[in-house]
Amino acid sequence: MKKAINYINETLGTNALENQNSNYFLGNLPLYLSQTYKVFDTILFDKNIVLVEQASEDNFSILQTEKHLQLIRSAIGKTVVLVLENLQSYDRKRLIEKGINFIVPGKQLFLPDLFINLSENYTRAKTKQKNKNLMPSSQFLLLYHIIHGNTNWNMEEHSFKEIAKKLEYTPMAVSYAVEDLMQNELIEVSGEKEKYIKFKFERKELWRRAEEQNLLTSPVLKTVYVDDLTGNVSMLRTNASALPEYTSLNPSKQHYYAIEKSAFYFLQKNNGLINANTREGKYAIEVWKYNPRTLAAEMPNHQSVVDPLSLYLSLKDNHDERVEMALEQIIEKMIW
Repeated sequence: MKKAINYINETLGTNALENQNSNYFLGNLPLYLSQTYKVFDTILFDKNIVLVEQASEDNFSILQTEKHLQLIRSAIGKTVVLVLENLQSYDRKRLIEKGINFIVPGKQLFLPDLFINLSENYTRAKTKQKNKNLMPSSQFLLLYHIIHGNTNWNMEEHSFKEIAKKLEYTPMAVSYAVEDLMQNELIEVSGEKEKYIKFKFERKELWRRAEEQNLLTSPVLKTVYVDDLTGNVSMLRTNASALPEYTSLNPSKQHYYAIEKSAFYFLQKNNGLINANTREGKYAIEVWKYNPRTLAAEMPNHQSVVDPLSLYLSLKDNHDERVEMALEQIIEKMIW
């Protein structure tokens, strides 16, 4: 906690002092909170604030921490600031989105309650002309490599033509996707007659960088509701119907399925969608920008559900607390 106090004073030019909370304040907290957090009282700009630090950051959860901070604030009646020794970039982004006061000594001081946001020492992406988001084909290649990096078929060992054949894209589409990934500094290309991809980072770091730069988007183009399905087109469970496969969330009453856009338009053209509309129906059909079946191929559950990372991206803007907790579980359980 001294590091946090020193960082506040050095950064803001203040004279805040560490003053461990009295037993009176701790007595207002439930026992599990007083055991989970170290709590300190201090004054900053004539405002009484409470610094809280987790006894252990091993199982850090944004949603759980947010609940705990709200309980502490209610019990103590003061501005509460979370102190963290380390913070992953995607967790930092979510704390900021949720407006949670936090300090990472030596790196960032984010106190929206005091209108303060100072950041330093975070590596930033080079500012060069690039697409705002990856193209669907580029995102597909990146996710395929991250998800299937431990399988026998390694994308880095195959030429563009072989990648196109394996992943059911045209060679031209693969070339455009590769150029997109190069512009965003995620890959390098080698070879002359036959060209090969070389990813610049390990799979977990690739995901982290792509997320931090907001390169990844939901694969869902649109959602259509139908009362029944006909035809022979195979679909995978997605959305709330797929979350139980990867998380502890219970199945939903609404049935969700994912289908690639060309397959959807085939069904639509051949009257394979009964009472299609944008509001309600027995089945919710998510029309995807890329083929969910190809991306999920060779996974243990590939016959039934979409891949976990596309599922995460399709739901990351969902503000239902249960879904947010489920998405955290997906990333925590992901085998990188």
